[in-house]
Amino acid sequence: MEPWIFLSIAAAAFQTLRFMLQKHLSMGALSAGGATLARFFYSAPFVVALSLTYLAATGATWPGYTPLFWAYAISGGLAQILATWCVVALFAERNFAVGITFKKTEVVQTALVGLVILGDRITWLGLGAILLGLIGVLILSETPGFEGRWWRRFGNRAAALGLASGAFFAVSAVGYRGATLEIASADPLLRAGLSLMMVTVMQAVALTLWLMWREPGQVGRVIAARRTAVWMGLTGMAGSLCWFTAFTLQNAAMVFAVGQVEVIFSLFASVLFFGERITRREGWGIALITLSVIAVVALR
Repeated sequence: MEPWIFLSIAAAAFQTLRFMLQKHLSMGALSAGGATLARFFYSAPFVVALSLTYLAATGATWPGYTPLFWAYAISGGLAQILATWCVVALFAERNFAVGITFKKTEVVQTALVGLVILGDRITWLGLGAILLGLIGVLILSETPGFEGRWWRRFGNRAAALGLASGAFFAVSAVGYRGATLEIASADPLLRAGLSLMMVTVMQAVALTLWLMWREPGQVGRVIAARRTAVWMGLTGMAGSLCWFTAFTLQNAAMVFAVGQVEVIFSLFASVLFFGERITRREGWGIALITLSVIAVVALR
């Protein structure tokens, strides 16, 4: 198995754990903004410590980077904040597994953004496999009370939040891939770690200031929830490090395409931890997405 495939699967597993914790915290303990902050607030210290330790252990010097690094890093970091906020808000609209699947429109959107911004290309067979996954997403896009004509599926809050989160995650992934490519180092783990460190610190500071202004008291609640939120930070750091490293090795659309196994992980979480039920239609949608992931790996 190529390293980027393993990293993509690991990132999806860690991300599922993080979203489970975020869903738990957003169900009363914290607002959507507070649950989003917790992800970055508790990741930042671990990311800084890990990156600096790796730098010292390898004896590497701080690598140079181009001015484009900051443009990619800032745009990617802001887009990830907005994407995470949308996903947390989405949990109130659909069950856990289907909510995560809505987010998976990011794969097709990432392919388009990556082509426009970085010139990343994928084969026609790879694109076909990605579109197969999109069909699975569309099957899952039925919302109670909005059955019937297909366009009504996109005219509700759940669909809007899912599509918006996918768009923001697409911009974020392409921005992060662009940032790692602007660092002058041949070590993919070093490039990923340093990019992640700078982005996560910026995100934690920016979102803390925003919530202090817009939601007074929410930062205090994030600190009070530290016993649960610290695990969100650890899983968030692990997942992001896997994503960032995979982005240094392969274009973002292919990484996210394999990362759709997150849907399977979220299905287990939905049934085992949240007591939610998956319908037959939703099962077919998830099956198509699984087939899409297998095809992406086989036809890359």
